[in-house]
Amino acid sequence: MNKILFKWRELKATFWFVPVIIILFAVALSMGLVALDGMVNIPRDGITRFFLVKSSDSARSILTTISGAMIGVAGTVFSVTLVALTLASSQFGSRLIRNFMYVRLNQVVLGSYISTYLYCLLILNAVQDREDYSFIPSISILVAILAAVANIILLIVFIHHIATSIQVDNVISDISKFIYKRVEDLFPSEMGSEQERKVQINVPGIMAQYKYQVLVKSPDNGYLQYVDNEALIKILTKKDALLELHCRPGKHLVKEIQVGYLHCQEEWDQESIKKIQNQLVIGKTKTAQQDLEYSIHQMVEIAVRALSPGINDPYTAITCIDNLKTTMCNLAQVTFPSRHRFDEEGHLRVIVDSIDFQGALDTAFNKIRQYAGGNTSVTIRLMEALAEIYQFAGREADKAAVLRHAEMVLRVGVDHIKEKNDLDDLKERAHAILG
Repeated sequence: MNKILFKWRELKATFWFVPVIIILFAVALSMGLVALDGMVNIPRDGITRFFLVKSSDSARSILTTISGAMIGVAGTVFSVTLVALTLASSQFGSRLIRNFMYVRLNQVVLGSYISTYLYCLLILNAVQDREDYSFIPSISILVAILAAVANIILLIVFIHHIATSIQVDNVISDISKFIYKRVEDLFPSEMGSEQERKVQINVPGIMAQYKYQVLVKSPDNGYLQYVDNEALIKILTKKDALLELHCRPGKHLVKEIQVGYLHCQEEWDQESIKKIQNQLVIGKTKTAQQDLEYSIHQMVEIAVRALSPGINDPYTAITCIDNLKTTMCNLAQVTFPSRHRFDEEGHLRVIVDSIDFQGALDTAFNKIRQYAGGNTSVTIRLMEALAEIYQFAGREADKAAVLRHAEMVLRVGVDHIKEKNDLDDLKERAHAILG
């Protein structure tokens, strides 16, 4: 996936893009149907008399009624959306607002009502009733009526969607599904050829072959959102160079801070170094396209807020743990990308800071464990989740990471659980892992 595709996906995820496309379609449709009405003369007798408007007064009345109703409902839809965003922000955290904005149905509903309003205005302007000339765009008006009926059905669907989308179980489930898709997309990564090599890669020896070492700095302040993999490989292959990156998507960068080293055979001018920097997309916020931890953080944030004294909702935290358990069981079975990326000829071109299972496990459970100290049921569920993850962990390093977390959870339970029976329950579940 290159930088253009990244920009395109981010554009489609904005709240305004789909409504604008629908509005432009409505404008084009109104022009096309008015032209069709001018070329086709449909007789208004038989069955057609029940569907086609016969008088200009009726045409204006219908179009005025539909346009007025649509703009009114559009305002209601916008208000309902803001209320849902406010509830989501207060209950789940402000970072989850983007998830609600990205829902395609919300964008389609807003665009549909505004475009129908604009469509009716344009058709209304085309109605002519003079002594020497009369034009009633009957087909266009019929389409406006059908659009109004469709929008009524859409309003019912939208209200149902809003009522269900702010339920915590659905929010957590949607995030979990999104993480599952991200895992499928990101592992294995598509950055260069990731050759599984039996021999040990002599990275210091490869670096020693290059004459120059150039410091690569961040071109701007913000979060690293995306690294254009294909473009980097092409640039480095053409220049016969090696890039050593010390950051990955999701990391916050300060302008001019070191992000890596460029190992090359000849000195690079600032213009060439800038080409490397341009492949690092930096923005104001994190995105989930190359940052798996971003979506995991969203789930963790819901769990941590649920465990706060002001909310004290252990059931929500337990639901988050269950879904994070599913994610970690899935990650325990995937092949994580190598830190070493090669070009088509097998030359090492990029050394990256890539996420591994241990890092993802820390992201998923560290903060929940820290906030779950005074909650017995959540602590026990954490141990149960780790026991199931351990069954899927096939690599020795992954098993060691799960054991380390199980030991930490057990220590938290011993320090905070006062009831002997509850502590015995925790130790019984810990015995399945720790023995």
